[in-house]
Amino acid sequence: MVHILPAAFEALRSPCLVGGPWKRFPFAGLVAMLAAVATLIVDTVATGYFHRTNAKRAAAVTDEPAHDDPESAPDGHHGHAHGMSMLASPDNGDELVRHRVISQVLELGVVVHSLIIGMSLGASDFPSTVRPLVPALTFHQLFEGIGLGGCIVQAKFRLKSVVAMGLLFSLTTPAGIGVGIAISSVYDESSPTALVVQGLLEAAAAGILVYMALVDILAEDFSKPRVQSRARLQLALNVSLLLGAGLMSLLAVWA
Repeated sequence: MVHILPAAFEALRSPCLVGGPWKRFPFAGLVAMLAAVATLIVDTVATGYFHRTNAKRAAAVTDEPAHDDPESAPDGHHGHAHGMSMLASPDNGDELVRHRVISQVLELGVVVHSLIIGMSLGASDFPSTVRPLVPALTFHQLFEGIGLGGCIVQAKFRLKSVVAMGLLFSLTTPAGIGVGIAISSVYDESSPTALVVQGLLEAAAAGILVYMALVDILAEDFSKPRVQSRARLQLALNVSLLLGAGLMSLLAVWA
């Protein structure tokens, strides 16, 4: 909200954009809104699909004890325990699927943003611009990596998927820097095409990240019974949230 979305508005309202509809309508806000709504649709559709799939599997398995020999489950204890285990598994499966959807969509938004800032850094020709950007972007990527890593851990992916997602996040910014260096001789950051592409991508990344942060991460974590029942934990989480938001906002001074 502090340094992604304003950058999108700045790019799409640049004086270098002569003609066209860019100055007559807030396209950055529109794209951010559409990206957030699209993320909501993908989030709910994917979660609903896997929820229905897990529910059907659980229903099919819980019907199996009815065909077993009654003598194999005296007093009905075995059948009851089996049914309870199957009823508990859909909830665990739904929660796992939820975390996986969240981590994948969050990685998409982070990767888009990381690619943009990497290209901007690589295409910069002035050392006075690059020097303050490097430490600021280092801390920026550190904070994003911590948040994304926490989501990936909760999703309990297989080792190959964890390594792939970690490498994708780690290599996106360096790859963007490499692309920026390669095109620095012909790239003009004030050209209309560059401004439009950068502005639209920044706005889309902002919409995705704002939705993911507020709806899928903060709202879900803060509404858990464990948090709601402990006042000290609530206070610690709110203080941590404000501190993190302040630190990320402070990076906008340099980034």
